[in-house]
Amino acid sequence: MLVKELLNGYNGEFADVDVENVTCNSKSARENTAFVCIDGASVDGHKFAPDAVENGASIIVCERDLGLDNQIVVEDTRKAFALMSSNFFGNPSKKLKLVGVTGTNGKTSVTYMLKSVLERAGHKVGVIGTIQNMIGDKVVDSHNTTPGPYELNELFAKMVEDGCDYAVMEVSSHALDQDRVYGLRFEVAIFTNLTQDHLDYHKTMDNYLAAKKKLFKMCNTAVINKNDAYSERLMEGLTCKIVTYSDMNDSTFSAKGINYRPDSVSYELVGDNFINHISVKTGGRFTVFNSMSVAVAALELGIDISDIAEGLSSIKGVKGRAEVVPTGRDFTIIIDYAHTPDGLKNILSTFKECEKNRLIVLFGCGGDRDKTKRPIMGDIAVRNADFVIVTSDNPRTEDPSQIINDILEGTEGAAVPVKVIENRIEAIKYAVSIAQKDDIIVLAGKGHETYQILKSGTIHLDEREVVADALGITKKGGDNNE
Repeated sequence: MLVKELLNGYNGEFADVDVENVTCNSKSARENTAFVCIDGASVDGHKFAPDAVENGASIIVCERDLGLDNQIVVEDTRKAFALMSSNFFGNPSKKLKLVGVTGTNGKTSVTYMLKSVLERAGHKVGVIGTIQNMIGDKVVDSHNTTPGPYELNELFAKMVEDGCDYAVMEVSSHALDQDRVYGLRFEVAIFTNLTQDHLDYHKTMDNYLAAKKKLFKMCNTAVINKNDAYSERLMEGLTCKIVTYSDMNDSTFSAKGINYRPDSVSYELVGDNFINHISVKTGGRFTVFNSMSVAVAALELGIDISDIAEGLSSIKGVKGRAEVVPTGRDFTIIIDYAHTPDGLKNILSTFKECEKNRLIVLFGCGGDRDKTKRPIMGDIAVRNADFVIVTSDNPRTEDPSQIINDILEGTEGAAVPVKVIENRIEAIKYAVSIAQKDDIIVLAGKGHETYQILKSGTIHLDEREVVADALGITKKGGDNNE
């Protein structure tokens, strides 16, 4: 492929040089490769341009003069890399109907619900997100919520090849800020909510909102949760069609007659001259809003309401999202990915409503991430649970005990017991050992993850295995490096 074909859509004059691949990793550069210098948060790719040349790269795409004979200077290499990746794979996204989902919480659940609805309507669907990527029923491992441009377009190409007509994807604020999805056009973009998270990266909530808002300048229709405090600011200045949902009367679609059960929700979805019963086999107020966003988005995509209702009622849940762990005992254990203040509050309030005895929560906070949310989550835990166990999450390079101390600042003066057990495996075993009849134990923060990231490296940690071992159901596998 000629360089001018790779950079089609990007302004400039480009040499008729033939390239066989494009990369932003100098170690992957080979003969006839175009190397793109990305100035990242911690490393500037421009420093590695000489290495890429030494490895055989025939073209260097950069943002400043590097004094190289084969350089092409562009204004923004991130955007250039996104366009080059799309062009390299034949612009596969244009052969798919794209649906993007963004928000602090709920993205994964929404994508899987929408996949179920679209498949019910006879479509073949690809999914890109936190837990895994999927091409129809085939699972592809996921390393980032939203992959980089090259990997993303490679996935789109495989979806097209396998006959998918829809791609439903989680679109993270990092991906939007870093232009990983630059140049894509979404049929529908869904906004679930915006609460405190990722401030280690974005620094302020205004910056966080601005990153999310980028998605709604790349779509034909925006589906917005009007219950969210940031919804009005999100909608300001948008030129696309806007459709809102909420449990209030001032939105395009509203939920009426909501019925909450421990393991399900049901309600009437109401719009102008429209009403239909919706039932989902997952509990919680958040499920109402997640499923509403799916129903509204599907209606905008032209899906029949009967397929929407049946698709939502048939989905049995998503791994690590309010997941009930089989115990065979007279108490309940829930695994949930809640790792933000709002996420923790939502999962605890959901099960607080249906508790018969005690609500026990076990959680920690991730290292090398937003520190300001730690005491907030401690406060939420002691205000919503009857017994709190503070432990380690993914401490990464931080001292786990310091993270725990940050959390404990929010538990001072708590009216409920607070137990500290730094080792997460031992903490889970303790929670199981103190369980009484009709207790609900929420293991929060890890969700679908089957590993723990420590300063010394990544170890195997599947909470389902730990629970089974604590109950004597099966033996837990060793802590193998992954």
